[in-house]
Amino acid sequence: MAEPSISVPDTAGTSANAVRPVRAATGALTTTIACSVPVFLVGGLAVQIGEELDFSPAGLGLAVSAYFGASALASVPAGALVERYGSTAVARAGIGLASASLLTIAVAARSLWSLIAILALGAGANAMGQLASNVSLSRHVPVRRQGLSFGVKQAAIPVSTMLAGVAVPVVALTAGWRWAFVLAAVGATAALRLVPVERDEARRSRADRGERATAALVVIGAAATLASGAANALGTFLVDSAVGRGIAPGPAGLALTLGSAVCVAARIGGGWQADLFPARQIAVIAGLLAAGAVGLALLAVGGVVPLVLGVVLGFGLGWAWPGLMNFAVVRLHPQAPAAATSITQTGVYAGGCAGPLGLGAVAHAAGYPTMWTVAGAAMLAAAALMVLGSRMLR
Repeated sequence: MAEPSISVPDTAGTSANAVRPVRAATGALTTTIACSVPVFLVGGLAVQIGEELDFSPAGLGLAVSAYFGASALASVPAGALVERYGSTAVARAGIGLASASLLTIAVAARSLWSLIAILALGAGANAMGQLASNVSLSRHVPVRRQGLSFGVKQAAIPVSTMLAGVAVPVVALTAGWRWAFVLAAVGATAALRLVPVERDEARRSRADRGERATAALVVIGAAATLASGAANALGTFLVDSAVGRGIAPGPAGLALTLGSAVCVAARIGGGWQADLFPARQIAVIAGLLAAGAVGLALLAVGGVVPLVLGVVLGFGLGWAWPGLMNFAVVRLHPQAPAAATSITQTGVYAGGCAGPLGLGAVAHAAGYPTMWTVAGAAMLAAAALMVLGSRMLR
């Protein structure tokens, strides 16, 4: 389903206070990593943190769900802040909040509940960083290259996961997990230097708040909730599900790593093709989600081959769409990109919160095969809602 045609002048980077496209893309990437790293570092160091704070994998799931739930609540207010004060100020505030959250975890996390409280209070940084980066890319990267730039920015999320994994042997197993959070806070603070500055941004942002979110964005946000919930559940339950079907943890973990690598490549490659066919991205997203639904259904079947194919399709392709969604929404709402993407980003965060909790309950009550079937149906429904949202945008 083609999106409505819209003419957008390729004027990024032409004003007197313009930011170079490479600087904008670099700043968006580092801001996204810095603002999202707290939750991924908690996940990567869950074994070490859980041993000291005495919580189980269920406790970890509760902490991660609380983080994304708070991110969902903060998304629309964060979009309003970006529209009012500009991406530079909000990106810096997000990085500062993420750094403070990391340091507070290192110093003050003494129980699961204190960890949850700190993560939830710092979750606004995630929304602020994402939306500020969307605006920076929309204003400083030429339209003909924005698809690739959004794809690279969204690849920062898997990169954050990989950095968290590297922190385990390098820091957590030598100096201790608290020092890993201290070093992460220092690294996040360093990202402040890479935030692009535009002196007249706040004034233009207030003047340009002409287009607002529509019912179509709400529908697309609902699709993002279903798709994000299913994809996040895959990352949460894959290894445990595979082990329960008789597959060793090693191959199951390697399959998830392969899926992550495919996801990174698909996000970047998807951004590249978006620049070639900018008016077809909702249809591309629907196709990715349909392929992801097939992959999740395959996970209900036993055996290594269905496991690998299921992860590649379900995670590698079924989780490759966020950059394309941001690109499509920004392209159709160029006057208020933060306000528009704050609606759809709320859906992504809501899925990250509700998906593992809801599908985990299904797995507990009916088993993993049923859970994967339900997750596949949710992702297929997300594809249908994406098509419906595209029709409404016409």
